[in-house]
Amino acid sequence: MRLRDLALPLAAVLTVCSCAGALSDTRSLLSLGSLRIGVKADQPSLGLRGADGSFTGFDVDVALDVAERLGVDREDVDFVPLTSAQREEYLREGRVDLVVATYSITPARKTEVTFAGPYYVAHQDTLVRAEETSIRDVRDLEGRRLCQGEGSNSADRIIEERGIGARLVEAPSYSACVSMLAEGEADAVSTDDLILAGFLLQDRSAFKLVNAPFTDERYGIGVAEQDVSGCEAVNRAITDMYQDGTAERLLRTWFGDTGLDIVTSVPQFEGCS
Repeated sequence: MRLRDLALPLAAVLTVCSCAGALSDTRSLLSLGSLRIGVKADQPSLGLRGADGSFTGFDVDVALDVAERLGVDREDVDFVPLTSAQREEYLREGRVDLVVATYSITPARKTEVTFAGPYYVAHQDTLVRAEETSIRDVRDLEGRRLCQGEGSNSADRIIEERGIGARLVEAPSYSACVSMLAEGEADAVSTDDLILAGFLLQDRSAFKLVNAPFTDERYGIGVAEQDVSGCEAVNRAITDMYQDGTAERLLRTWFGDTGLDIVTSVPQFEGCS
């Protein structure tokens, strides 16, 4: 056999080997014995890091419950603090295996991240100072200073989608926005009601919720792009969490005193493909 007759079979073998190597590089979270989970560190009742370095909140408890249902012990879960702007980056670079951080599922984000869930459907609302009487609805934000945390799309829902001429004030995070609201540097903070409720619980005398929700915010659990098997396993864990009453217990623990209309039925999943 001449050398050139070996070229095609050899090329086929090399192609198979290359593909096998590529497949082995795609690591599913199901193969992991420990998990690094990205959470917020500055959102009361959702993801808050204490002085001792520990994390507490609804998202933290959801993350721990899902990890256990995936077969990972709580002591093998490491929480990684991140901001809204860092969620895609941390998943893409492998700094975290999951993100449970008030992570609304959007078409743009789905091009970079595979989403399990949603594990809860929140609603965008508005937080104002307690003495504020002129802001009763999202339309009343016309001309007012509206604060948005970096990496969020909440202000876009008001200014671009609804054409309301609010004056955008940007901050590194929503905790920074709430501080600006308290100091009179912003007139309103508008984002998911669970986020706002957590800040409200910190100081009911300083703030109040407008209580006029106007969007659905489907909180997903971010997994690495194309990790479909891992995503499907997380979806099963979320379903079990609702069916055995764990989700309702966690929601009432963290938000039962806020006056929010808490939904305790399993949300309709987006699908992992």
